[in-house]
Parts: sequence; C-alpha cells; structure tokens
Amino acid sequence: MDRRKTVEVFRERLSEVIERSGLNRTAFAEKADLDRSTLSQLLSPSNDRLPRAETIAAIAEREQVSVDWLLGLSQEGQLRADVMAGVLQIEPGAASPTDARLALWHAEAAGYKIRYVPTTLPDLLKTQEVIRYEYQEYGVQVPLSRIEQAEERLAYSRLPETDIEVCSSLQSLEEFALGHGIWKNLSAASRVAQLNVMQTLLDELYPTLRWFLFDGLQRYSMPLTVFGPKRAALYVGNMYVVFNSTEHIRVMTRHFDDLIRASMVQPRDVFDFIGRLAKDLETAPALVAGG
Repeated sequence: MDRRKTVEVFRERLSEVIERSGLNRTAFAEKADLDRSTLSQLLSPSNDRLPRAETIAAIAEREQVSVDWLLGLSQEGQLRADVMAGVLQIEPGAASPTDARLALWHAEAAGYKIRYVPTTLPDLLKTQEVIRYEYQEYGVQVPLSRIEQAEERLAYSRLPETDIEVCSSLQSLEEFALGHGIWKNLSAASRVAQLNVMQTLLDELYPTLRWFLFDGLQRYSMPLTVFGPKRAALYVGNMYVVFNSTEHIRVMTRHFDDLIRASMVQPRDVFDFIGRLAKDLETAPALVAGG
C-alpha cells in the first residue's frame, strides 16, 4: 500500500474509532493525549502525513484496536492476543447443514470481486442431482442445505453488481465428463444434464461470471475463495482456514491471478469446451445403451 493510501485508511479508521468511542473530538483528543489541533490535522482530507509511531501506538492501546488495523494492514481490529485470532481463524464444520458462513462472507463482500477455486464444480452451477450425489453420505439434511446454498449463490451471481471469477483445472471437467474418480457412479445422463446446465448458466451470467481453466499438469490450487478485500478462505477437508489480514488476502489474490494468467481456456471458450465434452458424452456407447 502506498503512503497516500495508508494515510487515507488511517484517517478513515481513526474517524471510526472516534465515532465508536461516543466522544466528541475535543474529549477524544484529551483522552488520547493529543492536541485538539493535532487531531483535526490528522482527520483533515488534505493531510498527507501519518502521526508519529508512538501516537499511533497510544491510540491503538487506549482504544483496544490493533496498529495493523489502524494502518490498513489488517481487516480485523482486535488488540494483542486477539490479533492472531483475527488474522488467522480455523472454522470447523464446513459441511454442516446449518453452515451460514459462506452466505455471510459473500454478503459482506457485496460489490467486490469474488475469486473462487471450487472443490469439484462451481456450486452455483451444479444441478440438484449432482449435489445429492456429492453429499449422499451425509444423509438428507446436508444435500438439501447445499441445494439451497447453491440456489442462493446463483441468485447472488445474478445481481448487477456481482463480479465472480472461477478458476479450476480443465482436467477436473474432463474427469467429470468421463465419469472418472469420484464421479464413476454418477450416470452418464446425469453428467450430460450437468454439462448442459453449466453451458446455459455460463451463457446467461457472462461477463459477471467468468470461468477460467488451467492445466492441472502445470498448476495446482487447493479450493479457496477470496472475498474481495475482506477475507480469504481455504477449504481443507471439513474446515475452513480463514485469513483476515490484508497481506494474507493479497497473497491469496496473487495466487489466484497467477492461475488465471496460466489458464489454457478463457471464459468465452469454456462454453464451447463444455459443449464438446457433452457432445462426446452423448454419442458415447455407454450413454446410448442407457449407462
């Protein structure tokens, strides 16, 4: 972050701290051991300087916020022992039917770009049959919950301010179409239906939804979602590893952007790529025979 941006963020967050304190500027300056004129200068839009380090530290300590947050280096404002909890969180129970975290994180990132590497296929493009197939071991509630979440995600993607980029390996799509790996017990007819639905939705949602395909022999990524500047979440088995610090979010964003730069199939070509997979599958002997 350049100096001017840092000053701007500091000014905004200092104003937020003052507002939360319930004090007027004179009272806040007295509490923070600042001259009233110094505080006014720090809050002035024309100011392009940060206060001395000891002043920033004093404000952070008295108001129970972190220095990193005041300077825009973290999205969380807790102090001392709470800082690491704010920077990195382990969120268990990622498959819980009552899990509303993803919906909340999406809502908090409204208006920002969402970057998404799916575990298998993008949730918002999945058919109900595919969702039931994936979560069949969890009983009835989890598939129903995941269907609702997928429908909510699709509705979210149709909002005019939405900006979503998806990136996954082209091999993952090929494996799905061929019924390899986890998809071996999903019928060919179901796979064709899923491919057709993905084509329809991609055509409808472009350009607010853009799907890139990279070569899995050249790149690798764990499933992750970057919720604009708010947070980044890695999906690890049955839990999320959530990063809230600005620097960690930037690292995850750069990783995602590297995947895009290495993509072999661009968004407008993914439609045709999926179409070819569906056509090959429709003419396969297994499908003709009802497999």
